[in-house]
Amino acid sequence: MTRVRGGLNQYGFTVGILMLDTRFPRIPGDMGNATTFPFPVRYHRVTGARPDLVVRGAAAGLLAAFVEGARALEREGVGAITTNCGFLVKFQRELAAAVSVPVFTSSLLLVPLVHRMLAPGRRVGVLTVNAATLTSEHLEGAGIGGDIPLAIAGMEGETEFTRVLLGDELELDVDLAREEHLRVARRLVAEHPDVGAIVLECTNMPPYAADIQRETGLPVFDVVSLVRMAHEALVAGLAPRRAPEIPRTV
Repeated sequence: MTRVRGGLNQYGFTVGILMLDTRFPRIPGDMGNATTFPFPVRYHRVTGARPDLVVRGAAAGLLAAFVEGARALEREGVGAITTNCGFLVKFQRELAAAVSVPVFTSSLLLVPLVHRMLAPGRRVGVLTVNAATLTSEHLEGAGIGGDIPLAIAGMEGETEFTRVLLGDELELDVDLAREEHLRVARRLVAEHPDVGAIVLECTNMPPYAADIQRETGLPVFDVVSLVRMAHEALVAGLAPRRAPEIPRTV
């Protein structure tokens, strides 16, 4: 006879995602669309965490809210916690210290690993929603030292993707956003032919990852692949699901 126990981790999810306070479209492939993952994830919206404030406003005044969000997800039984904005990597140390489960705030944490994969003389390309505000503080939060050569390209010069995301608008022209990603990726590798792989900083970029792979012929890493890795590291440790209760008949 199999015996099961309730409590934490009875809901079947492994990864909790701290969400910005947004309304813009979450298309399939976007981290904020639950159909992106072939397993359940747990979302927690952080009130007041507007995308423009996080990306261009240095997430000023938001640390406490993200710490409380991480603790709430931990209480609900997640085995790991991430965020849906790569710029929150500046809080990596604080969030990891606030809970007892692993925290990975950004795909930028992959950059040191990707760099070690490449041959000497190759650099890691980073595609970001806004290169102008991706600072040394973010790179240091991700453990990216000066010994890791980078080539950074931002989407801020384009008209659709960044405007909709940072302006938190209700409609997105997906085809136009895709072409913008391809244009910036082409420019990145044309200006830096020594790029050996690309890391997508923005959690809203994974829907275009396959297109960027085809266009550049390079490996492309993003936060969705990082979430999948964390899930695989945790899923075998999930407790058995609770059996549904059968109504008693009198």
